[in-house]
Amino acid sequence: MVDHTNTDIIRSVQIEKVIVETPSIRTIIFEDKYSVASMPGQFLMVWIPEVEELPMSVGIENLGSHKFGAVTVRKYGPGSTALYYKKGGERIGIRGPYGNYFSIPKNLRNALIIGGGTGLVPLVRLFGDLLNYHVNTTLIMGSRTKSEVLFEHKAQKILTDNKHNGNVAFSTDDGTYGDKGSTVDLAESILLSKKFEMLYTCGPELMMKGVQKLGERFSIPVEASLERYMKCAIGICGSCCINDRLVCHDGTIFDSNRLRQLTEFGVSYRDKSGRLSYFIPQR
Repeated sequence: MVDHTNTDIIRSVQIEKVIVETPSIRTIIFEDKYSVASMPGQFLMVWIPEVEELPMSVGIENLGSHKFGAVTVRKYGPGSTALYYKKGGERIGIRGPYGNYFSIPKNLRNALIIGGGTGLVPLVRLFGDLLNYHVNTTLIMGSRTKSEVLFEHKAQKILTDNKHNGNVAFSTDDGTYGDKGSTVDLAESILLSKKFEMLYTCGPELMMKGVQKLGERFSIPVEASLERYMKCAIGICGSCCINDRLVCHDGTIFDSNRLRQLTEFGVSYRDKSGRLSYFIPQR
């Protein structure tokens, strides 16, 4: 029998609903009180039976008056593709939530959030929390093209439901929606016209490296949610190492001071075998 008091033990959950977000992204919704109690930036280990176990950001979805846990998946490898095609009524395994989470400093007045792709899962949650704390917040949502714009409806609903100051801006690589270019380019233009006290980011690592550089240039603290290959999520296997840190145990959220110490950030990563690979620098 599964022990539901220990979040390190896999909990079998039934999929309540699947939402098609974009042609390549879906959200899997399930009932789990521990997921609902999680904080933006924490993650679950999601077990797809007979396939793989994957680390995934924890989302929260409202179905009627009830809150449910959720994970948002882009089909890519064997595990994510198998999860992508799961249907309502099927079961998956989850454990966690794990890791630390984004902080909201006391007396924070202005924040800029920069996210891309499924990295927007924790950032949209953070956007709502910041507005609830009366923080004037701008959210930049990046994607490759218009059809891949993710969570626009959620961000707009947060703005509609919240009377405090907030803005949403979009960028696409091909210019089919919002500003043409990268989220970092858009963030730079916004930073040149308005002062911010905090930068938050999650998404492709080279994008986050660009945000870190903007933070250094404009003297603004940064918090970034890092991603590495994970097997255990409890700091034992070492698969998610970056320099001498473990993303699962020491993160996934790293602040400016810790990012400066990570010489591998935005430069290199390790595959399933532990072999070192390198990011291709963006032009």
